[in-house]
Amino acid sequence: MKNFLVKVSISFILLVCMSSGYVFAFNEEPKIDNNPEENKIVYLTFDDGPSKNTDKVLDILNKYNVKATFFLIGNQIEGEEDVVKRIQDEGHGIGLHTYTHDFKKIYSSNKVFIDEMIECQEEIYRVTNTKPNIVRFPGGSVKRLNKKFKKKLEEKDFKVYDWNVDSQDGIKPKMSPDRIFKKATESNAKEEPIILLMHCDYMHNNTCKALPSIIKFYKDRGYEFKTISDKTPECYFPLKKNK
Repeated sequence: MKNFLVKVSISFILLVCMSSGYVFAFNEEPKIDNNPEENKIVYLTFDDGPSKNTDKVLDILNKYNVKATFFLIGNQIEGEEDVVKRIQDEGHGIGLHTYTHDFKKIYSSNKVFIDEMIECQEEIYRVTNTKPNIVRFPGGSVKRLNKKFKKKLEEKDFKVYDWNVDSQDGIKPKMSPDRIFKKATESNAKEEPIILLMHCDYMHNNTCKALPSIIKFYKDRGYEFKTISDKTPECYFPLKKNK
């Protein structure tokens, strides 16, 4: 059966984290190229690793026998090679989250953005001997990705994955575990596969605390946990109109 675009109607919020300079965009009608016969699937995704908290997340995933996908920042890999290798060895997905995560730099031009993804890819290759081509825009692709830019990414064989459920731990890393759990389980995705956004850098201790309850929630409801690969239907926010 041919894939088709499913439109999820949810609101858009753009928040700025003043302390870190990060911009987090979420919940503006992400589009998923989806197989209608597939449902009850959840993709746990973690941005901003690797870090010591990534190790903690891996411990929890191992305990509950579920898999996840990690979108890594290239310049954080040096010194954390063991964590990256562990992600690979334990069967989780690895994606690209730029080399620097510096918003001013990476969004200065499409070329710089692509160069950052390639640099991140090369750093992951150094450790894993693999070159992942799944990418996540820091802050999400909303208002950044248009048809022309999407084509440029496709020419490099990059595939884009945003999210349709946001734990909001990115904008509020010290949010309570109970609150993170609530946000992570307030699904607007209905019968579609859920792509859940979480984070695993040094600030996200409470995400680690919330994770067991999040896993249990989806397990109890019969969800299958999958990793994102280049075979996974893309998920991205509506494309920006060309000027």
